[in-house]
Amino acid sequence: MTPNRLSKAFGRQAFGDNPAGYHRARPPYPEWVYDTLTSRCGLRRDAAVFEIGAGTGTATHRLLEHGADPLVAIEPDQRLADFLRDAHPGKTLSVMVSSFEDAALESETFDLGVSATAFHWLDEDSALVKIASLLRRGGWWAAVWNVFGDDSRPDPFHDATKELLEAPASPSAGESGIPFALDSVARLAALKRTGAFDLVEHKASRWPHVLDAEQTVALYATYSNVNARSDRETVLAELGRIAREDFGNRVVRNMTTSLYLARRAD
Repeated sequence: MTPNRLSKAFGRQAFGDNPAGYHRARPPYPEWVYDTLTSRCGLRRDAAVFEIGAGTGTATHRLLEHGADPLVAIEPDQRLADFLRDAHPGKTLSVMVSSFEDAALESETFDLGVSATAFHWLDEDSALVKIASLLRRGGWWAAVWNVFGDDSRPDPFHDATKELLEAPASPSAGESGIPFALDSVARLAALKRTGAFDLVEHKASRWPHVLDAEQTVALYATYSNVNARSDRETVLAELGRIAREDFGNRVVRNMTTSLYLARRAD
């Protein structure tokens, strides 16, 4: 870990102080993500699915709606796991409080594995080896992110708050200035290195996320790099002031949804 980079272990307990607030503030994934999982990746009624880093269930809920049964959600934070269980009582969802590395799951029993804006907290190569071992032949792996930012478009609020939010950085920031989820060359290469997948793909879409000042503060309160700061409340108050006074209570963040797919070799 570099001095200005959060440890991957930190992310496993960084979001549990206010699960309900996190769930309200984080935007959902676009519908095309679930359309892709159903049309290409075997998400259907009675599909056996596991989800890594399920958090408060932003994706979990939609996986259940599309028929995942059983769905095993692996979540290392007890507080998030409790929130997830309370939101989805019943036998279809099983919540395992564990790191993915330590999760005891049966090999070659799943049709689909998913991680939604969480996979950057794992060691990529070793996690992919374990993921491949859990999938049935012809099963699919899908990693999706909602990325807050897109360097190809103007982002005035990001520019106005960049110095305020300088450090520390999450592993989601990636290497060489490319966010982890948007570095398609590196992500696809990692999938191919396993030798376990016979088809790998990357899909992405761009869209605007419009927020008022209160929503802006609520969103940034879920960021790991903000939660790691001793001056967290001061930072959040200043973000709210900038949103109200400098942006007229209307902040537009450029969003990129990035989806990686890989099929287990038959």
